[in-house]
Amino acid sequence: MITVTLVRDKNKAITGFAISGHAKTAPHGQDIVCAGISALAQSAIMGIERHLGRDIDFGQNGDGITMRLIGQPDSLTGAILETMLLGLNEIAKLYPKSVRITEHRR
Repeated sequence: MITVTLVRDKNKAITGFAISGHAKTAPHGQDIVCAGISALAQSAIMGIERHLGRDIDFGQNGDGITMRLIGQPDSLTGAILETMLLGLNEIAKLYPKSVRITEHRR
């Protein structure tokens, strides 16, 4: 199962996320669930870092990816991260046994 953990601040703005696990809906390299989630997360990270020029704390290993904003979220980072979440939620609806999304507040 893929686990997506979002972190929100006291104002409900997304400040970071962690994604780990595997959907196991197809052989390695052919899993569209994993590919879709990976594409959404990586696009959000590139949008925040390259397009907005924001600093982030980013980590990636064989099992997952993490991202945390350095500094305060704003409407632009919010638009990118909430749009990522919309896509993740749609994938989770289609593959509920393969994707779990949770949120934490700090």
